[in-house]
Amino acid sequence: MSIVKVGLIGIGIMGKVYAHQLDKAQVNGAMLTAVCGREKQSEWVKDNLSANVKFYTDEDTFFNDSELDAVIIATPHFSHPDLAIKAFAKGIHVLLEKPAGVFTKNVLEMNEAAVASGKTFAMMYNQRTNPMFQKLRSLIQSGELGEIKRTNWISTDNYRSQSYYDSSSWRATWSGEGGGVLLNQAPHQLDLMQWTTGMELKNVHAFCHSGKYHNIEVEDDVTAYFQYENGATGVFISSTGEAPGTNRFEVVGDRGKLVIENNKLTFFRLTQSEREFNATYKGGFGEPEAWKIDIPVKGEYLNHIGIIQNWIDAILKDTPLLSPGDEGLKVVEMVNAIYLSSWLKQTVEIPVDPDEYLKLLHEKMDS
Repeated sequence: MSIVKVGLIGIGIMGKVYAHQLDKAQVNGAMLTAVCGREKQSEWVKDNLSANVKFYTDEDTFFNDSELDAVIIATPHFSHPDLAIKAFAKGIHVLLEKPAGVFTKNVLEMNEAAVASGKTFAMMYNQRTNPMFQKLRSLIQSGELGEIKRTNWISTDNYRSQSYYDSSSWRATWSGEGGGVLLNQAPHQLDLMQWTTGMELKNVHAFCHSGKYHNIEVEDDVTAYFQYENGATGVFISSTGEAPGTNRFEVVGDRGKLVIENNKLTFFRLTQSEREFNATYKGGFGEPEAWKIDIPVKGEYLNHIGIIQNWIDAILKDTPLLSPGDEGLKVVEMVNAIYLSSWLKQTVEIPVDPDEYLKLLHEKMDS
């Protein structure tokens, strides 16, 4: 195979972006051959895409008749796992828009189907292509920061007005989206918290406030407290009701602190281990010397197209995936645990019981 015939299902905001990128040959080795959407979107396809791109309104016909090698799924959240499973059953490679799903039960089923199919499966975690987060990950994974003690991410720069939520009846509903800020705005940050640190979460105690700043039924303000397997702790704060918002990620280790804020990566590097200083220092008041270092970050932020290109290269050249599909489960596990902790008003172990979570989610959807 020298060219991957790619289909796209879901012609929303991001679906249109992906369709343009593929149709304009911005992804090497890929050709857009088919799209699937609602009938009312046929005019957009006719006016904006090449004449050879086939348009379908029925997903089964799309999968059965379009002769695809690969598909990008950019539909509403609930449908992600089911559509991916259909694609794998047809021997089609899959790139899935975030989140991987709404609840872990069918995300686990999707991951099993991916393994059984042997096809290339990737997640659209486009911020993994950001050189700043790649540098952060490299510094942590190399041991430069030492043993991690704490993570702290304040992510409140995703302001949304009431008119945004009023623009569609399915927005900000349990039955339409399966959640609020955690499933819509926060998945990238939740993914990066785990991807950059490489640490496994043990449990979470969280507080989700539904309709705190908007007339909606799902959460628009969240504070979650994490405990990691190594004993480190973390705090994650997210909201769509603060202006101006903050986007600050701190990772504190035995050898200092790394901070990403305002598109800068800063390393407050200790000249000796804090644990070593604590055990040997005899002067009472005092602390280890720290150097403030502005870390140079080189490279281009390839964003969404970088993930698509990496996925195509994995299909054609067996290039390692930057964002493997099965890792989408981690964010859904975190989101489900945060919701469950808030609903039950208690600390919840990770992973959560898939059946218990699904039962309580259905109660939310039916209320």
